[in-house]
Amino acid sequence: MRTGKMTTKKEEATCPVCLEYFTEPVSLECGHNFCRACIAQCWEGSDTAASCPQCRETVQQRNLRPNRQLASILELVKQLSLQAAKGAGGDGVCERHQEALKLFCEEDQTPICVVCDRSRAHRAHTVVPIEEAAQEYKERIQAHLKTLREERENLLGLKATGEGNSQEYLKQTQIERQKIVSEFQQLQQFLEEQERLLLAQLEKLDKEIVRIQNENVSKFSEQISGLSELINEMEGKCRKPASEFLQDVRTTLSRCEKGKFQQPGEISPKLEERVSGFSQKTIVLMEILGKFKDTLPSELERKRGGSFGAHRQGESAGEDCL
Repeated sequence: MRTGKMTTKKEEATCPVCLEYFTEPVSLECGHNFCRACIAQCWEGSDTAASCPQCRETVQQRNLRPNRQLASILELVKQLSLQAAKGAGGDGVCERHQEALKLFCEEDQTPICVVCDRSRAHRAHTVVPIEEAAQEYKERIQAHLKTLREERENLLGLKATGEGNSQEYLKQTQIERQKIVSEFQQLQQFLEEQERLLLAQLEKLDKEIVRIQNENVSKFSEQISGLSELINEMEGKCRKPASEFLQDVRTTLSRCEKGKFQQPGEISPKLEERVSGFSQKTIVLMEILGKFKDTLPSELERKRGGSFGAHRQGESAGEDCL
């Protein structure tokens, strides 16, 4: 009974032209009611007299009067519709008509009320019950959710695999780092040991050269000193008178002949050979270290590029399979 009264109130509050709640309702002489804008549109181009769109009776446009009582009923109907919609357990209410949103327009993809369904805006549209539309779209979304969940699981698996591979690679790089540090430490120790050996040999050779040089300097100094004394003596002999000068002259000549300069012994051939041999060692050392410095970076780059390139190809193939 209450529902029937509500339906009658709604029909009384609905314009027969736009089929929506009255907006600024007005009454004609024949007793029918319309929205002011709707009747003005129907009478567009007419003179003072026009026909009623509902009963076709001729009425005078000047006798058009506002229907305040209908406007009050309209507000009451809107409030009752809002309360009825909320009482039904739904908070979806049409903002324009204050009716429950029980329908769904497929074209506009929006919930509408029964008054919207009778309006011009949705008259030619496909309209279905809102629960039916919700169920249909839920099923479609559930189908997409299944695919999305599968894709998420696939990505989670790839993420876990990638993290595991990264940890394994980090372990391998740590091992290689330790190997490299160890090898270069051993190489450094070896080079330092070779450096100490070569420098020790050079130091020993330096001492031998200095010893021989000191011996030669000592011999030269003795001979120079002896020759200087003989020269002074002969010069003094030559300044004496002839009678005195000629006394024992043969002995004097003999002493001059014996006083000729005698060179000290030269550096031993073995020592010279040792110096020359060390020069050869230096040349060999420079050649080996030069080749090492030139070869090591290029060889490391070639090995790194080959192994890393193969590794990247393997990863690419694995990604293609995924």
